[in-house]
Amino acid sequence: MALLRYLDVVLVIAALPLVALAGLPMLGYAVGAGAWIAQRAAGALLERQAQKTTSVRGQVGLNLGSALGRAWIVGGAILAVGLAGEREDGLTAAIVVAVAFTVYFAVSLLLHVAGGSK
Repeated sequence: MALLRYLDVVLVIAALPLVALAGLPMLGYAVGAGAWIAQRAAGALLERQAQKTTSVRGQVGLNLGSALGRAWIVGGAILAVGLAGEREDGLTAAIVVAVAFTVYFAVSLLLHVAGGSK
């Protein structure tokens, strides 16, 4: 079940050889993959912290702050690599993040539906 929950991270890492063979910008891939993995790790940490919190206000605050902060981390990384490197680096980072988010969102929905049907 853990593999399914982190399928997005597994696919981001597994894409490295394909990105290299396709000749895509490695800087963009590295920044996009690094930002995605970092925000997923931060999200898991903050989710565990929110579950430990007894206050509903505290849980909502941690979850909302986590979601907004994680979006800013990823968006800032894409913007920074696009400005610091080439435009193609920013595009590659954005594509990596978009694909990873799509997989993450689909798996989250499947796990939610599977967990809610019991």
